[in-house]
Amino acid sequence: MAPLWGWASSRLKKTLRARRVPLLALCAAFSFVIMMFNVPIPGGTTGHAVGAVLVAILVGPWAAVIAVSLALIVQALVFGDGGITAIGANCLTMAVIMPLSGWWTFRLLAGKAPLGSRVRWFAAGAAGYVGLNTAALVTALLFGIQPAVAHDAAGTPLYCPFGLNIAVPVMMAEHLLLFGFVEAAVTGFAVAYLDRAEPGLYAADTSGRAPGEPSVRRPLRKLWWVLTALLLLTPLGLFVPRWLGAGSAWGEWGAEEIQELLGFVPAGMRRVGKFWKAPIPDYSAPGGGEGSWLLQASWYLGSAAVGVALLLGVLLVARWILARTERHAEPA
Repeated sequence: MAPLWGWASSRLKKTLRARRVPLLALCAAFSFVIMMFNVPIPGGTTGHAVGAVLVAILVGPWAAVIAVSLALIVQALVFGDGGITAIGANCLTMAVIMPLSGWWTFRLLAGKAPLGSRVRWFAAGAAGYVGLNTAALVTALLFGIQPAVAHDAAGTPLYCPFGLNIAVPVMMAEHLLLFGFVEAAVTGFAVAYLDRAEPGLYAADTSGRAPGEPSVRRPLRKLWWVLTALLLLTPLGLFVPRWLGAGSAWGEWGAEEIQELLGFVPAGMRRVGKFWKAPIPDYSAPGGGEGSWLLQASWYLGSAAVGVALLLGVLLVARWILARTERHAEPA
């Protein structure tokens, strides 16, 4: 990921202006919050939308790389979600492959369709579906090759114990049949709303700017209110799966879950699991899932607020640096 982050940053240095950073911050916060809504599926597991394709449509694919990467890094470092040893892999799939594949799908299907056109809405939904499933396929391949490339002398896997013959069918079935449509709905409906409510976020096709590069001339207040509403609803992402008896998403097991699943914790996973202790593990209060539902909901909601605040803080600093750079670059 290091060269990809470097390339994305170099692209943004040429195109990103300080006045556009609030939109980038909004996109990063949206991706972070939407990933906290876990959707239960038959079989006892869960999944979630990512919002990466929507971010790419709004701010461009390379800005999406940075925005979604920031969301994933905050998840891993502060909440232990995804794990810091998997930051590179998660960013590769959800912050690079997903927004880029979705972006090109959107451009191919939308063509020169005008704002408000149903063609754009369909293209956005299809792009979300393609982007998520492309990322899921690469994730399944990363899971599936682990038993072959990382095992002890006896052949016991050190990390993910399931090979390609299991990882690919399981991951693709749940994403092709359900989660892809969730991502499509989020992306398509969001673009339909933005086309009508905030058309100034987009650059017109005749403006001379790159398609999808934002033109932020209208206030973002409506979108901040939408984000606030989503943030307040995040406890549903905690309790709905529990009410329906669903566990973690496939491949996102903690040590206790994989112990129940396999009867042992792979040695490599046990070793790297001690490498970093997240300050607020699993978005929950000390003691994990214990305590009243009100306490659990409060911690989950508070965790969402902390994550959003951290993302906004990082990007506000970036805005200040950009503004200073732009002022110094202006002719006297």
